[in-house]
Amino acid sequence: MEVCYQLPVLPLDRPVPKHVLSRRGAISFSSSSSLFGAPDPRQLSQRRGAISYDSSDQTALYIRMLGDVRVRSQVGFEPERRSSHPYQCIDFRTLHTRLGCGSAADSAPERRVHRLLSFQRYLHSSRLLRGIPQQIPLHLLDEDYTGQARCMLEKVGTWNFDIFLFDKLTNGNSLITLTFHLLNQYGLVELFQLDMVKLWRFLVMVQEDYHSDNPYHNAVHAADVTQAMYCYLREPILAKSLTSCDIILGLLAAATHDLDHPGVNQPFLIKTDHYLSTLYRNTSVLENHHWKSAVGLLRETGLFSHLPAEDSLNMERELGSLILATDISRQNDYLSRFRLHLDQGNLCLSNASHRHFLLQMALKCADICNPCRPWELSKQWSEKVTEEFFQQGDIEKKHKLEVSPLCDRQANSVGNIQIGFMTYVAEPLFAEWARFSDTRLSQTMLGHMGLNKASWGSLLQEQTSVSEEAEPSTSGANTQAAAARRDGNAATTAGGTSSKEIPQGSRKS
Repeated sequence: MEVCYQLPVLPLDRPVPKHVLSRRGAISFSSSSSLFGAPDPRQLSQRRGAISYDSSDQTALYIRMLGDVRVRSQVGFEPERRSSHPYQCIDFRTLHTRLGCGSAADSAPERRVHRLLSFQRYLHSSRLLRGIPQQIPLHLLDEDYTGQARCMLEKVGTWNFDIFLFDKLTNGNSLITLTFHLLNQYGLVELFQLDMVKLWRFLVMVQEDYHSDNPYHNAVHAADVTQAMYCYLREPILAKSLTSCDIILGLLAAATHDLDHPGVNQPFLIKTDHYLSTLYRNTSVLENHHWKSAVGLLRETGLFSHLPAEDSLNMERELGSLILATDISRQNDYLSRFRLHLDQGNLCLSNASHRHFLLQMALKCADICNPCRPWELSKQWSEKVTEEFFQQGDIEKKHKLEVSPLCDRQANSVGNIQIGFMTYVAEPLFAEWARFSDTRLSQTMLGHMGLNKASWGSLLQEQTSVSEEAEPSTSGANTQAAAARRDGNAATTAGGTSSKEIPQGSRKS
């Protein structure tokens, strides 16, 4: 008897039940295995943390090395040490939480409120509860919120798209909702015959593997980069030349380009002898990790398992090439090559390698486009990325490490960091992009960046003037304090009582 099993059709605004998306203990079946019978042992997908691999896959060297560490760190055990360096096993997320907390009396009420507001989301996404059938409905947003989110998606191609508002309207699921919408809007789900459940599960896993406690490198940043990438893909010079394969790779690369980012930069991983820096020989450490993590999720969900093996591997390689291009330490290499192409006028969009290079440049622009957003959005991003820098500096101070450049909150400010970033990194890149695609969007981005740079300059001047005005009053206060101390000492000498001898609790204002 032939048994037919039909999966439910899932609307965009309703998440898939977790028992469908369960990752814990799941077994992946190939098309040749029976759904209800025993699978072929050679086709079993072995689990290592958030990444899976086939027993015959050479990539297992990476998976074996990484997976057990992630599992142990998630359940509270000390990660396995890969060398004897004392800072290798720092739990970045735990440190961020501790450093961000004030006194227990001040922060306890806030923590209680946060727990009440986020308990349902935590219950649905908790890795410890995966595989347990849901006993409560997942559709937590009322129609007002979902309706507003749909209205925003109708204008997803506008440059002033407010990703922060969209994230609130989707209950923190901006990356899932946005990426799914864009893939569906381009017709890529149908064109590549993507299984809806596998696709949704892949996007859920991608969003979960971003660290929500990172001020900047989190799922909202990934959603923002994906939306910017979509804007660039719609530029006329690219829209008429890119293939469907180019588009799906560009969107997936944007969504996964910072996957599992630890909230610290590459120099920190290198100087602490982190196992990832050893694994990738101190070269594009984070970018290689983002790529491999994305490949792991693709294989675990089997999103491309129905494609020929050669095509699937080729997509994984090209995805890695795009993600690796976001390494900021290689900025000048890509920019010089881009400038040379533009000077010689030899970019040929019928050439697959040239199209891929332009996708790399588009992803690089999307990754650092925050200074080009309207001031209300750009300022929020600037504060978030600076706070992440400062948190790294706090970790370095706590562990007696040399504080990295821009990471000392006592020596740097948001304005100074942003002006330097715009001057030396963003402006050169977007000037060349405007040469390549001289459109209204390019001019808008350059205009916003100029205004934002001027705004940060004005804020710095105001802060400087305020501090200069405060200096004379501070000097006067110091003089008065010195005189008071002198008078107090004289009173003590004459047999009086010094102010230092008065108990603090008995002083009256």
